[in-house]
Amino acid sequence: MTYCVGLKLDAGLVLLSDTRTNAGLDNISCYRKMFFFERPGERVIAIMTAGSLSVTQTTLARLEEAIDDDLADETTSILLAPTMLRVATIIGDTLCRTRREIAEQCRDLRQQASASMIVAGQRKGGDMRLFLIYPEGNFIEATEDTPFLQIGEHKYGKPILDRVVTPATSLSDAQKAVLLSMDSTLRSNLSVGMPLDLAVIDRDSCSVTTRRRILDGDPDFAQMSAAWSAALRDSFVKVTL
Repeated sequence: MTYCVGLKLDAGLVLLSDTRTNAGLDNISCYRKMFFFERPGERVIAIMTAGSLSVTQTTLARLEEAIDDDLADETTSILLAPTMLRVATIIGDTLCRTRREIAEQCRDLRQQASASMIVAGQRKGGDMRLFLIYPEGNFIEATEDTPFLQIGEHKYGKPILDRVVTPATSLSDAQKAVLLSMDSTLRSNLSVGMPLDLAVIDRDSCSVTTRRRILDGDPDFAQMSAAWSAALRDSFVKVTL
């Protein structure tokens, strides 16, 4: 399993993913789940993945192949698409087609083959957009009322986002919010694990402005986690019935 979260704020986009992949209790691996497609200053597209590794890897490979195709155009390449809505449509169609093909191959083995993605980005002259793409290829978009989207094991990290994140949240506070959201998930679900990938895309930069890999034992993350635990314990003691 996995946990990925994306925030769409007035100041930019904040993205965080874990890297744990497991196919049973004794088969745990580490795979990157955050990917970027950039033409700095012209457009930036980020994709985070959850679900079947065969589905997500094949989908990403097909997206890259479409970009490199000599006959690529705005209907097939996410780096040529005229809008982020068109980007989401291309990714959704590719994900749906890939999932169906792999599910058919695995039908006789009675294995599941499903995946979902978060797609975020901006092209020059356009708005920042943040989408959650379902296995069927359809998608929803982050709004002012719901400025964040999650995939994977989202239930443990959702409460803090519900309480503190608004479109006006600063990029600094947003990074803290997604990291604490991940910290809650790490504590409650063994299928989510380190290292973590954190990225920030400033509004109108059309490039990844911050990219960070947080390793197990990172002192800053450990300090933040400890401080949050202490603050929760103190607040719990002060609450009266």
